[in-house]
Amino acid sequence: MESTRKARIAGAALAALGVTAVVLTGCSGSGGGTSSSNGSGGGTYTLWDPYPDRDATSTWAKAIDACASDLGITIKRNAGNTGDTVKDLTTAAPNLPDIAMVDNPKVSTLADAGLLTTTKENGLDVSDIQANILTAGQIDGKTYGVPVGANTLGLYYNPTVLSAAGVDISSVKDWDSLTAALKKVVAAGKKGITFSAVGTEEGSFQFLPWFWGAGADLTKLDSDKAVQALTLWTDWVKQGLAPNSVLQNTQGTSWDEFKTGQFAFAENGSWFKGDADKAGYKVLQLFGPDGSAAPAPTGGEFITIPVQKDTARYATSVKIVKCLTKGDAGANALGYIAPTKAGQDAQLKEDPTLQFWVTAVAAAKPRTADNLGIKYGTISEQLYTAVQNALSGASTPTDALKKAQTDAQAALSK
Repeated sequence: MESTRKARIAGAALAALGVTAVVLTGCSGSGGGTSSSNGSGGGTYTLWDPYPDRDATSTWAKAIDACASDLGITIKRNAGNTGDTVKDLTTAAPNLPDIAMVDNPKVSTLADAGLLTTTKENGLDVSDIQANILTAGQIDGKTYGVPVGANTLGLYYNPTVLSAAGVDISSVKDWDSLTAALKKVVAAGKKGITFSAVGTEEGSFQFLPWFWGAGADLTKLDSDKAVQALTLWTDWVKQGLAPNSVLQNTQGTSWDEFKTGQFAFAENGSWFKGDADKAGYKVLQLFGPDGSAAPAPTGGEFITIPVQKDTARYATSVKIVKCLTKGDAGANALGYIAPTKAGQDAQLKEDPTLQFWVTAVAAAKPRTADNLGIKYGTISEQLYTAVQNALSGASTPTDALKKAQTDAQAALSK
């Protein structure tokens, strides 16, 4: 890393702490550098990931153990509670872990702070990775890490609830027909749609398909198209077509609501496919007001190699990353769509019903697209705040988004 970038580590990263992130965990324990290695095997390497729910018996933990065994090394894994990635890694500097799993929109912030090595520096090959997945880990033409896989959002529906309400799913093609279907379901005594509008990155993540589907742009949060999207959500809550609980719902609690069997629709992620299949739920591509396909955001983590004083460690770190991302191994272990065509082909051979999600991921859009890079976190914070203000009735959609645009510009100009 250039010396000027290293000098900015504390200042830039700490300045980014105002950018809330909830997808990656805070991790405890010491970072990398606990033992030296010349990259030919042996030694102890640290890996931080955001999966505290995946214990030592999980497929993911077993995949890490298998890689350690194959490479003849020890991998010390830390998985903590959800927290702020930027804060966690900044606090750990300069004793950073050898490997860090980073939520994709946070990669650019950490890279700009000088905490991550580039693939050119560490030798990782990213040539076969799907472009729209890889873009999220790039800044200024440089790539930082490898995506273990990707996920995205769809519109799940409960055929039983729709049938009882006399709704033909083939008639649900755009925002008007979706709203009409919700009204019929509620009139029949069931509930309409659930989603996550929580005041965190999850809220922005779930709002983006509607925002982008309307043709809105993250550089202009108060556009008429943005107002159109937020008005849709606000009207659903006002009219009782979506519950007030969406204001507190995470994607997990929203899914729990849907699993009660009372709701007709739920916006949620590919990671719930297994649950959906068991329950007989189906899924649609999210759409814009005119019925055209709406781009959903790409989710998922990048496996990054943080900066180390002992650069000889990178060689083994690269081997660990390659092992965890080979083919569809890591993606399968974490319930993601593989980031390469070869990996996706292998997944489809094993489970052809993944085709919807493979197609959806291919059409998904990185949250840091349009050269937003590290700006995305600031913009996202203002966006989910506007959603909260509008849906709670504290402000109109128009006023909430005007304030969001003003506050985002002020924050970015500092």
